[in-house]
Amino acid sequence: MTAPEPGSAGHSGDLPDGPGVPVPEHGAWLRRGISRNGGPLVEDREVVWLQAGSYYADSRGFAGTTSFDGSQVHFHHLTGEPGEDAGTFRWDGANLVERGTNPDGSTFLEVWTPLPADDGACGSWSGPDHHVVRLGRHVVHVDSRTGTYWRL
Repeated sequence: MTAPEPGSAGHSGDLPDGPGVPVPEHGAWLRRGISRNGGPLVEDREVVWLQAGSYYADSRGFAGTTSFDGSQVHFHHLTGEPGEDAGTFRWDGANLVERGTNPDGSTFLEVWTPLPADDGACGSWSGPDHHVVRLGRHVVHVDSRTGTYWRL
């Protein structure tokens, strides 16, 4: 699947510079596309990110906590893929557009679309080698090997 190019309908490639916004305290997000190192915006798999308070889980296989320094959101990986990444978020309609830098120095731009969520159970649970975040009917489980997304 190919997502829209930056600047095309449904995505603004000309977002203003300056401080970003914090991520919503609770949210279920489906990635619509990623651009790596300034390349085209594409999507080749389903990626879901859940945020429950300061805890998050990403179906690519990492989970942990987020913090906001007034400009960038930092994703501290506590379970799964090690590391930390930081990004600047901007609203583009209902979508969140994230620009950031990976631990290896490469850059990315991701477009996140909200998933419909209900007012069901919401929370984060962790053990010595796993982390689970649930937001309504959406659940992401991350362990040392992989991340898994379920819709209940």
